[in-house]
Amino acid sequence: MQGIKDIAVYIPEKRNSNRDLLARFELEESFLVEKIGVLERAIKDESEDTSDMALEALERLIVQSGIARESIDVLVVITQNPDSNIPHVSALVQGKANLSNDCAAFDLSLGCSGYVYGVSVLQSFLASNGLSNGVLITCDPYSKIINLNDKNTVLLFGDAATATLISHEPKYVCESFVFGTQGDLTGALVCNNNQLHMNGREVFNFAAVKVPQTIQKLLQKANLEKADIDAYIFHQGSRYIVETLAKRLGIEIAKVRIDIESTGNTVSSSIPILLKQEIDSRVSKNIVLSGFGVGLSWASCICKKVGE
Repeated sequence: MQGIKDIAVYIPEKRNSNRDLLARFELEESFLVEKIGVLERAIKDESEDTSDMALEALERLIVQSGIARESIDVLVVITQNPDSNIPHVSALVQGKANLSNDCAAFDLSLGCSGYVYGVSVLQSFLASNGLSNGVLITCDPYSKIINLNDKNTVLLFGDAATATLISHEPKYVCESFVFGTQGDLTGALVCNNNQLHMNGREVFNFAAVKVPQTIQKLLQKANLEKADIDAYIFHQGSRYIVETLAKRLGIEIAKVRIDIESTGNTVSSSIPILLKQEIDSRVSKNIVLSGFGVGLSWASCICKKVGE
């Protein structure tokens, strides 16, 4: 049985305040607090690139978990904002971290649904190839593509990286995966000429409809009821969308994790940042993970505490 053993998180120290932008965009602070939920955003240093952030997360995981570098069989990086088109970020990180030359390394071009996709892909890759240890890195620094004059995006996104160790000695196991894509809505969230463009209303409507349907399908597939779930970790698109999903699903807000006030929407890193807290506390037995966004795509799964 393979699953999640540990998660390490790297969030840059630098913060950009959204309060400083209120006057420019003629907004009230209540909009930041109640709708977006982001008061300040974590922003990478100008000297850092995607592979640098990914490497920092990996190095923290190695120290934290005690895993030997030569024991890492697979390295997968979820990103849509690499250092460059060629080579892939995972190869850069493999070299910088001095991992074994026998370590497989590849990237997955996914955004906010990427973590759940990545866990499924990595677990399957390890199992089908008889391998023991894999690391899944999320790193999508949107500060590289944000238009600072676009209030639809500049107030929302922050930078972060995470590294998840998947091994035969898991604390939690992910199962009952559900995936989906609505490719006719790709125009709602795109990057043209190295600048991000988002139709916030369209993305919100998509998530508000598709995600509740997906969670119902997921629970049915896992043969679980809503009462069996101890925690829900939705992609942190905004405070308002997370709270809307809770209401539409009819679940207690106390079971729904929300934490973007001082980081922002960190894309594929938002789920593992919150999942680390659950794994470290080991209180929750059954956790729903649900990512949604670029594609437009979605992916959800059940994360179960081992031994329960």
